[in-house]
Amino acid sequence: MLHKKNGRRMNRKGLICVLTGDGKGKTTAAFGAALRAAGQGLRVLILQFMKRQNNIGELKALENLRLPIEIKQFGRRVFFKSRACEPMDIYRANQGLQTFQEAMQSGEYDMIILDEINVAVHFELLDFGDVINTLKIKPPALHLILTGRNARKELIEMADMVTEMREVKHHYNQGILAQKGIEF
Repeated sequence: MLHKKNGRRMNRKGLICVLTGDGKGKTTAAFGAALRAAGQGLRVLILQFMKRQNNIGELKALENLRLPIEIKQFGRRVFFKSRACEPMDIYRANQGLQTFQEAMQSGEYDMIILDEINVAVHFELLDFGDVINTLKIKPPALHLILTGRNARKELIEMADMVTEMREVKHHYNQGILAQKGIEF
């Protein structure tokens, strides 16, 4: 995709970015990137795997803004790790992957965020080969951000940028529950 900068045309190189690790902040960082991209006039799609919650602070804030950011969720209200894998979880994750494939090929978006896709692969809700093969046919100007713990080595090698969030200290370990504005 060609963009103008200072009156000159420039080619945008779409990047594959991975936010992984056991520390907090991967989804929040991805939402920050979405906000930055929207501020630059880019159209953003956020696909959340394994999530279906509407009380999250980032979602509430985006509802009040008129930005070119669309969000779709492919999970259940209870996050996957709290129960056994069920066929419905696999079905919804694969719906998310199909939506990603269609959105990527539509040309409607400049950035697509695949929130918690690494965890969906780790729990075998998605076939890793299907995910990698889809990434290989990414349009050249499309930015992709993949989040979640346990990013596989092959994905890390394929990515243009990888950030690993590392937990140093967490209030959960002190018995403090999730806090509004921090966790959700």
